[in-house]
Amino acid sequence: MREIIFDTETTGLDPRTGDRLVEIGCIELVDRRETGRSFHAYYNPERDMPAAAEAVHGLSIQFLSDKPLFADRIDELLEFLGDAPLIAHNAVFDFGFVNAELARAKRPILDMARMCCTVQMARKLHPGAKHSLDALCTRYGIDRSHRVKHGALLDAELLAHLYIEMTGGRQIGLGLASEAPAPAAAAASGHAPAAAPRAFREPRPHAATPAELARHAEFVATLNQPLWHDSP
Repeated sequence: MREIIFDTETTGLDPRTGDRLVEIGCIELVDRRETGRSFHAYYNPERDMPAAAEAVHGLSIQFLSDKPLFADRIDELLEFLGDAPLIAHNAVFDFGFVNAELARAKRPILDMARMCCTVQMARKLHPGAKHSLDALCTRYGIDRSHRVKHGALLDAELLAHLYIEMTGGRQIGLGLASEAPAPAAAAASGHAPAAAPRAFREPRPHAATPAELARHAEFVATLNQPLWHDSP
């Protein structure tokens, strides 16, 4: 199954008040495995960049001023997304900005039925815990030491690793074979060959000896009001 992990960076928190999308990063998964294909773009927001937003992602209006408009690269983005499910962290936020840009360009918006939110997944898996991307990467042992500021492609890559772990880890794509693979096939597939059969051993005697039974009886006789004497 093909899935797309994506993340966005913006000028603020609400497209309804004039905030715009400035960066998107997408990672392709097939059967919960990264294929190496990605889509990444910066966009000129046609407005200023608030200092609070720039402090988060480091994208200045000077840097973005010569980048294409979102409308100029819509077809590339939509072709990459295809009809695959779309996974994002706090997905309502990201869907809201992408759909606002699509609507601005008078193009059909993304169907919200395609949305999968990893924050909602994390709340079900770890109720009461922190659900930020940083906190979840720490929980699942995902290295984020290179994440100094937010970046759409970097965050999408981290989220891809996180999503794989949250949905069963790397083994989710492994099937159970009815027969053990041959050694050559096992080596090629990464599976260890089946262990050699063990030699049969006769069971060792384990019944108590008469002397052991006598010692046990002597010990029981010394017990003061054992519980089994209270049984009806």
